[in-house]
Amino acid sequence: MNTSVTNTARLLGAGLRALLVLTLVTGVVYPLVVTGIAQALFPGRANGSEIRADGRVVGSSLIGQPYDLPPAKGQQAPRPDLKWFQGRPANGLGANSVNTRYHLILSGATNLAADSKVLLQQVRDAKAAVVRDNSVPGYTVAPSDVPADAVTSSGSGLDPDISPAYAALQTHRVAAENRLPLARVRQLVEDHTTGRTLGFLGEPRVNVLELNTALKDLAAKG
Repeated sequence: MNTSVTNTARLLGAGLRALLVLTLVTGVVYPLVVTGIAQALFPGRANGSEIRADGRVVGSSLIGQPYDLPPAKGQQAPRPDLKWFQGRPANGLGANSVNTRYHLILSGATNLAADSKVLLQQVRDAKAAVVRDNSVPGYTVAPSDVPADAVTSSGSGLDPDISPAYAALQTHRVAAENRLPLARVRQLVEDHTTGRTLGFLGEPRVNVLELNTALKDLAAKG
């Protein structure tokens, strides 16, 4: 009996030591090492790819955000603030209806089929809005000039980027709204256009938050 108790105590002691070692290695040492490497080599990505302006964080380069006017009383949907570059539609976003204690936005796609009448109407309405909002004196947008990303939402509804074609289409309106030379606004878009990753992955893109942050600085300088 004493031998059995002793062996059991030894096994428990060995198990406890193994638990403590594994906890220390996997729960403390490993996370600290990985965090340290990430902070040293990729500090921007490790901290959420933050974008700063005026000494504060204004968002993340990974998440799109709306640029809308404050909704008027009785208005169902806010109108876009036309002095800013606009991102892609976010038709797949929804509101939290379960835990209403917190005001949450749910990310997702519309899950509408390509032949859905609802989707087709959304695209028609979005195209009409793009043509209307971006046509200014001396420049009229043709429906055929509206790129696909201007009228369709992404799978997440939070795409932070737009195509260079959609950004270029908006330059006339942005220049007029901010009373800036068109050439300077076009150069701003060109400066914030990112090419394909490694030269062949994905498509050229423009990050809307980074572009609007630069636009704010440009407008402040006049």
